[in-house]
This record gives sequence, structure tokens and C-alpha cells, in this order.
Amino acid sequence: MTDQQWIDLKAVISGEILSPLPVGFIIDSPWLPNWYGIDILDYFTSDQLWLEANMKAIETFPQAIFLPGFWAEYGMCSEPSAFGARSAFPQNEFPHAFPSIRSPEEIHSLELPDPVKDGLGPLMLNRLKLNQVFMEQAGHRIRFSISRGPLNIASYLMGTTEFMMAMMTHPQETHALIRKITDYLLGFHKHQAELFPSIDGILMLDDIIGFISEDHFVEFVLPYFKELYDCRLSVKFLHNDANCMEMVHFLPDMGVNLFNMGFDTDLNQLKELTKNKVTMLGNIPPRDVLAQGSPAEVKEATLNLLQGLKDRSRVIFSCGGGMPPGVSSENLAIFIETVKRFTP
Repeated sequence: MTDQQWIDLKAVISGEILSPLPVGFIIDSPWLPNWYGIDILDYFTSDQLWLEANMKAIETFPQAIFLPGFWAEYGMCSEPSAFGARSAFPQNEFPHAFPSIRSPEEIHSLELPDPVKDGLGPLMLNRLKLNQVFMEQAGHRIRFSISRGPLNIASYLMGTTEFMMAMMTHPQETHALIRKITDYLLGFHKHQAELFPSIDGILMLDDIIGFISEDHFVEFVLPYFKELYDCRLSVKFLHNDANCMEMVHFLPDMGVNLFNMGFDTDLNQLKELTKNKVTMLGNIPPRDVLAQGSPAEVKEATLNLLQGLKDRSRVIFSCGGGMPPGVSSENLAIFIETVKRFTP
């Protein structure tokens, strides 16, 4: 992300309405490799191809803010690997982490990983270090420390169904697991900030928090996320493209000031529920419109979004969720052009 893009992002979060209106997208391995014309495994294992794919995106679409920008990651295996989860990396499919906790009783014996040296984290951060000079030569800096959220990681360590059942049947063990993951993440984010002083934002991704009741959210989510977002950073970014209606009104209390939601929510309603204290990143359908729609359908959906907003402050125009596989350059360009040319 360039210095100007970072200034613009913070201005939107503070409530300023930019002209032209801002566009931003979460981009990572589900979209970038195949859009660039390489296999996902090549993207994960070649520093050069990873850098070239990211460079190509920022050069092709300079008017878009790509979040978090130059994301070094190994998909959903990134953080569970630190806790011993076995990881599978097909040639051109999404990687997958397998459960390593077979019963809630095993949680108490789970060791706390070292964020400096355990799992895939050190490889991710070393990729950034090796390529930092090239990013900065292109005018970009590393702005975010990044991780999945505690419940997302727990669901991979136990299995989603097993983890959600444990909330009801073994709440004490569930808290112990979330506590250990939170402690690891506190260290992991601190380590990233120490390696890259340009970091002034945090991004966490956690869809599991959208699958639980409000009572369970208050018990198992709110205290841990408040702790993780309790930091002196300008941008506190959360992604959850599952159902967010049970928890969205908690976002200001969590400390979140930038939120990427699922496409099946109305931005006007989200802004009302959060009292317009949180900047929204969204919100056209990512797969059915941005990826699979015609350019005309993308333009129509974008105009409907723009025209339907009652208040355009604290909105970065995007899709509901991260950039999905199969989004063409043409459709992405149409979206950006439609937003940038829009006048109320």
C-alpha cells in the first residue's frame, strides 16, 4: 500500500468522504495465482512468482487499495500449522489443515507455540523480509500484521462441528483453547510489528464468529477479540463474510474500525447498527456478480450499491468478502471505473 493510499484509508475511517470514492479489495491466494496465470502451489513456493503476481495486481489496478497488500500466507494452514496441524497443499487447489485435537480433553496438554519459529509463520514473514526492498522500490510499505482469528484457528484444530459442540458441552476446555490461541496471536502480531515498523494496522479473519449465538459471542468471542484489538494502531480490520447480524453491533466495543462482511447484508443497516462508527468494506456479491456476472451486470450491481446508500461516509466499495476465484480483469476494471466516475 502506498503512502497516499494509507492516508486515504485513514481518512475514510475518520469519516471523510473522498472524491472520487474509494475502492478496495482483500486479495490473496484464492484469486491472485490463477488470475496471474500460475498454479496456487507455485505461488506459495516461489518468492519471485509471489512478488510478480502482487506487483502485477497493483500495476494493473492502481486506483484500488488492495488489502492487506502483499499478503504472505499459506491459506488456512498458516496459523494452525504452529499448533501441529497437518497441512495438505494440492497443486492448484486451496490448501487444507487437518484437525489435530481429537477430543476436548486434549486441549489442556496443547503446548503454546513460539510465534517466532513455530509453524509456517516464520516462512511467511521471511518472504516479506526478502521482498521488502522490492515493495518499497515500487512505493509500497507493509501496513498490516495479519492472522486468522482465534475461533477460525480453533475450528481447524478440532474440526468446525466438533469445536462448536465443545462450546456447549465443554465450555471450560473451549475457553482454554481460545486462550492459548489468543496468547499465540498476541505474540505473533507483536512479532510482525517488531519486524516491520511500518505496520500501523491489524487484520484478522474469522468466519466462525458468524455461526454462533449472541450469548456464545459474548462469552467466547468478545473478551478475546477486545484483547487482540486493544493496540495503538490506526486501522483495526476484521473480515467475517458469514452471518454477522448477531454480532455486528459489538464491533465498536471490540475495537474494530474497518469491517468486511458477507454480501447478503445491507450496508445501510450495518451502518445503523454500528452507529456509523465502523468503516464498511463491501458489498456486491463476489462470486455470482463480480466473478460470474457479465460486465454489464457488474456495472448494474455497483450502481445499485452506490445509489442505494443513504450515507457514503465510512464506506470503501468492494465485494462482500475477499476477492473470489475467477474474477476477470475486465469485471474488476468495470467495478473500479463505475465507482470512480460516480457522482451523486
